[in-house]
Amino acid sequence: QVQLVESGGGLVQTGGSLRLSCTASGRTFSSYTMGWFRQAPGKEREFVAAKNWSAGRTTYADSVRGRFTISRDNAKNTVYLQMNSLKPEDTAVYYCAADPKIYPGDEYDYWGQGTQVTVSS
Repeated sequence: QVQLVESGGGLVQTGGSLRLSCTASGRTFSSYTMGWFRQAPGKEREFVAAKNWSAGRTTYADSVRGRFTISRDNAKNTVYLQMNSLKPEDTAVYYCAADPKIYPGDEYDYWGQGTQVTVSS
């Protein structure tokens, strides 16, 4: 059974940092595109970042580029989202996703359960 489990969310002040983790089990995702999405209350889910290490392709939303970084630890089958210079508008539930396509858009095969990030002003 394939599972993605996010962790690392929490409450942080404006300007602070958090690192989210997404640990995969059930298979190896080294060739997959790994993505991060978020959904704020009353808003639709939006893309944050994605990376396919095999294809050398990394994409960030304009709103987070330069502040967020996606990375991975293959030995731990874990993908990270380092979030710096956090703003109140970054408050949302953050979801990890995985897909075998290089360009999955928002049509990922696997999703985690989400982790809450709250940035106080």
